[in-house]
Amino acid sequence: MKSIHHWVLFACLLLLSSCGQNPQVKDSQIALMKTTNPNPIVTGKNISKNHVKEIEHDVSAFPELYDVAVIKGKKDTLVVYKVKHLHRFRMKKIEKNINKMLEEKYPNDNFTISSDYKIFLEAVRLDERMKTSSKFSHQRAEKRFNEIVKMTKDMK
Repeated sequence: MKSIHHWVLFACLLLLSSCGQNPQVKDSQIALMKTTNPNPIVTGKNISKNHVKEIEHDVSAFPELYDVAVIKGKKDTLVVYKVKHLHRFRMKKIEKNINKMLEEKYPNDNFTISSDYKIFLEAVRLDERMKTSSKFSHQRAEKRFNEIVKMTKDMK
């Protein structure tokens, strides 16, 4: 009888200790639910990251936005953002204002702008792959970046 109590106690402790594991949740899994603030991404080797951070800072200054991701490729710069819920009725106007500001401030850059959640999620996934996988080269990142830009243009 005493050994049965020990086995039951051991099984309960085993179950409780295994449930206490805190698995790391990837940013891409929670990107749609809360603010993730991904770092600006540069797919090329010779491109300055400061320029991309400035773009992210300028776009983040809009009060209607709560999350911004910027990816700089060889030719294009992808700016993806999430709009606060009560401002979603004015999304076209917000996109127009962001585009106007970026074109005035950075006339030499070619921007692709999107407020689509799927594009935002793909941008976060690209960031994760570049951080975690050493096998994910700059060429593969540039190829994936171009696919995301093509998806953005196809949706419009």
